[in-house]
Amino acid sequence: MSHKLSSTKVLASLMVAASAAALMAAPAVAQQAADTSRLDVVIITATQREEDLQKVAVSAVAMPEDQVSAVFSSGEDVVALAARVPALYAESSNGRVAPRFYIRGLGNTDFDLAASQPVSIIMDDVVQENVVLKSFPIFDVDRIEVYRGPQGTLFGRNTTAGIVRFTSKKPTEEFDYNAQASYGSYGTKTFDGGIGGEIVPGVQVRGSMLYQHRDDWIDNTLLAGDDNLGGFDELAGRFQVALKPTDALDILLNVHGRDLDGTAAVFRANVLGPDGKLNNNYDRDRVTYNQGGNNPQSYNAWGGSANIGYDFGDITLTSITGYESANGYSRGDIDGGVAGVDPNGYFIPFESDTQDSIDKLGQVTQEFRFASDTAGPLQWQTGAYYFDSAFTVTTVGPSGFPPPATLKHENTSWAVFGQLSYDLTDALTITGGLRYTDDEKKLTVPANTTNDRKISDDHVSWDLSAMYDITQDFSVFARVADGFRGPSIQGRDVAFFNPPSLAQSETVMSYEAGFKSTLFDSLRLNAAVFTYEV
Repeated sequence: MSHKLSSTKVLASLMVAASAAALMAAPAVAQQAADTSRLDVVIITATQREEDLQKVAVSAVAMPEDQVSAVFSSGEDVVALAARVPALYAESSNGRVAPRFYIRGLGNTDFDLAASQPVSIIMDDVVQENVVLKSFPIFDVDRIEVYRGPQGTLFGRNTTAGIVRFTSKKPTEEFDYNAQASYGSYGTKTFDGGIGGEIVPGVQVRGSMLYQHRDDWIDNTLLAGDDNLGGFDELAGRFQVALKPTDALDILLNVHGRDLDGTAAVFRANVLGPDGKLNNNYDRDRVTYNQGGNNPQSYNAWGGSANIGYDFGDITLTSITGYESANGYSRGDIDGGVAGVDPNGYFIPFESDTQDSIDKLGQVTQEFRFASDTAGPLQWQTGAYYFDSAFTVTTVGPSGFPPPATLKHENTSWAVFGQLSYDLTDALTITGGLRYTDDEKKLTVPANTTNDRKISDDHVSWDLSAMYDITQDFSVFARVADGFRGPSIQGRDVAFFNPPSLAQSETVMSYEAGFKSTLFDSLRLNAAVFTYEV
């Protein structure tokens, strides 16, 4: 299993990220500046509090609502974020599901449905651990935030590379709606919209939906007719209810789901010549598949969460309960052609038709967090976290070989954490945090194959940072952070009667320094240098 992006023990890089007003000018949540010529304040929640991006000792980027809408307006899935955020890359070998994310080059190339990744995806304050959950479509979003580097103290395990955080538009007191539709080539149709407002005092709602369609556009030359694969239909929705029974109590309920039918990844054989260039007879509108059933894909998922906050005055208690589920499968002719000599004259050594399915995926998360107010120089947070998931993965090979193998994956993790920030002066803030995590995984294999396996580990993650404001518009920061990715079990070889492979925990030590600046009231320029020890 490819547990690390690189086999080297030290990853060192230099990253300079600049964002001008045209790139990240409009924040999703902003305070109106007194001088309208100045850039608006961009609010992020990298510390689980709403803070100014320029005043947080974390390398981060916020993509506002209008930019998100532009990126996903043509039927794109979540991997469209690749190359649109500095240091973030995304890809998939499973069509519109199971994306793989990389931040600052650190990720996991494993394409298995049970793969562990060092980039965590958080949607509306709930982690999406499995790769299928990470592919939930993006619509009616307030903002996307990307945090670079280990985020283990407040966000926990499997964040050694960083976090991509999606925040949906929330219910408001005022009636509000938005909608956008598009039509493009290959019969691509999209609709993305949301509507909501206050229905009675103290009760606000918002409904959101997404519809995306693309016609089949790739011909399979071994079948009659044209346009045999390449299309998809996706429908997703979200409904939120915000309740305020008292001045101190806030409740946000969220229910969401998706249904996807389409085409899995399209593999092509022998498209490159010896010189590394595309062959002259390559045609992106054609494939030659004798297996795979034209690479069908079908997935559905739904989930819900309850975010409850109670203000005791000097202390706020937050409880976030989440549940996610998913089922689905992808099938493909992954040799990309016909075994032997295909119609184009190229050799393919053997047939390879495979189907992977994930069934009965259930994920439960619970977080309790106490936080001080922000009035004084000392600010703190402390809490506990619980995670539990279970699902089965079934792999079916071509012509019954290897025989179908169903593996059950179980993962339980819990953690306690705390963080302190202290303003030593009006210009200098020191922050430190600790988190203890216990993580356990179990793999149950079919009878008469090999033995079940279990692996566990625990770890103390920590971080220490300093932020110094040289002027109102220029700050410098330094951060040292330890990240932890739990151990992994890979069962792909069980179908061949081989034991599953185990990967021990991954730790990353990050050293980073940088500056954040606003120049001429209209240009935001941030930069950081970092080194990782993996």
